[in-house]
Amino acid sequence: YLAMKSSLHGMIDKAHRYAEEPGRVQLARLEARVRGDNSDHTVTLGEGRLRCDCDHYEHERLCAHVLTVERVLKLYIPANAAPFPGS
Repeated sequence: YLAMKSSLHGMIDKAHRYAEEPGRVQLARLEARVRGDNSDHTVTLGEGRLRCDCDHYEHERLCAHVLTVERVLKLYIPANAAPFPGS
């Protein structure tokens, strides 16, 4: 019992240390729902890129939903995951 408790404390300590260094974590795949003013939209991360199911993204390859997810998770997603407008 004591060995298991000690091991758990060690894991928790390590997790806290890792969490203080956000660069250790990088999301590879993600699906997020963004509640817009008119409806919800799904933003996905895959192959290093964020994509959205909204009409604006379909035409412009960028939207407020993608920018929201990028801003909230910027420490955890690949750099440049949000496409540059028009790219």
